[in-house]
Amino acid sequence: MRINVLQHTPNEGPGAILDWAQIHNHQVYIYHPYRFGYLPTAEKTDMLVILGGPMSPNDDLQWIKQERELIQGLLDRNVPMFGVCYGAQQITKTLGYAVTKSPAKEVGWAPVYRKSMVIPDLPDELLALHWHEEMFEIPYEAQLLFSSKAVKNQGFVLNHRVIGLQFHFEPQADNVREMVVNDFPYIKNSVLGQSATDILKKTVPIENKRVLFKMLDYITEKL
Repeated sequence: MRINVLQHTPNEGPGAILDWAQIHNHQVYIYHPYRFGYLPTAEKTDMLVILGGPMSPNDDLQWIKQERELIQGLLDRNVPMFGVCYGAQQITKTLGYAVTKSPAKEVGWAPVYRKSMVIPDLPDELLALHWHEEMFEIPYEAQLLFSSKAVKNQGFVLNHRVIGLQFHFEPQADNVREMVVNDFPYIKNSVLGQSATDILKKTVPIENKRVLFKMLDYITEKL
């Protein structure tokens, strides 16, 4: 299977998603549309991963609009998609739903709580890395998957093929360090009240990778 990854900033890569792809012998192609302007075609995409970034789906940029054209083409073909933060927002924006400022800027570690049983054997509570101040609406056709105390709309699942998360399960320890050392000014004014040192001291929960793999398995079942 060819997995096309859309990466939107140098310090937010696919992380543990690459481990999952390697286990299953999938080929991964990473695109940087914000930098080079190239996107894969829908015909050459067996699965799409849309990562986070500092931009907003509401920004008036041609490549952001072109991403949504790709997303729509894949929705029409029922191709698996996994969106993270900005990536999840892009999916909901493509479906016609709003992306707005969230009730609170969340940057750092905080629990998320499972809100749906549609994916079996997910824990009721997980500690996730948050790095956002916007949020998506939950599409009418989708199910709310996760919430946090500060922001209700933290995750959704749609038609057994699409998952969007407002937070991050994909970063491993090296990835977290990369995010913090390059984007530490963004931590300011977070409702979570954590410093860069606080974020770096936290060990990435082992459970996050297991749950990430379970979600990726779920959207690629019976392909």
